[in-house]
Amino acid sequence: MEVFLEILKYTIPALVVFATAYFLLKLYLDDRLRYEKAVQRGESLKTTLPLRLQAYERLTLLCDRAGIPSTLLRVRMPGMTVADLRGSLMLTISQEFDHNTSQQLYVSETLWQIITLAKNETLAFVSQTASDLPNDSDAGQLVTSLLQAVDDMPVTPLQRAIVAIRTEAGQLF
Repeated sequence: MEVFLEILKYTIPALVVFATAYFLLKLYLDDRLRYEKAVQRGESLKTTLPLRLQAYERLTLLCDRAGIPSTLLRVRMPGMTVADLRGSLMLTISQEFDHNTSQQLYVSETLWQIITLAKNETLAFVSQTASDLPNDSDAGQLVTSLLQAVDDMPVTPLQRAIVAIRTEAGQLF
């Protein structure tokens, strides 16, 4: 029994020292790992922040360029019919959107859905407004109808998307 007590006399303090050293070392290494991750996150932000800001800029430009008034200025030509203008508007808005689909990598899924919905609502708005007019009539009638309807709207879908872009971009700071 004396031998057993003698062994315990040396073993128990050794186990206490081992456990203390283990936990202190573990705390130190965990803290070091958190620090390294924070440094890596900071370095990552230096790279991704400019890309994200550029994406917000491009998406704001997309919403502005896909708006009815600015699109009308670019696509309307003399001699167009309602059907021609409707097709040109829908094609131009879709192309603007398609040209910027890669920007979805840098924004939230919710924001991308808002922008997609705004584009779809704008296309549906053009289509609905054009369907109220005869296809072979002068495009000026469609221009007048579209601009009047846009003026009557308190906020267009693309303007709501711009507000969402500004809100999300503002959360970066």
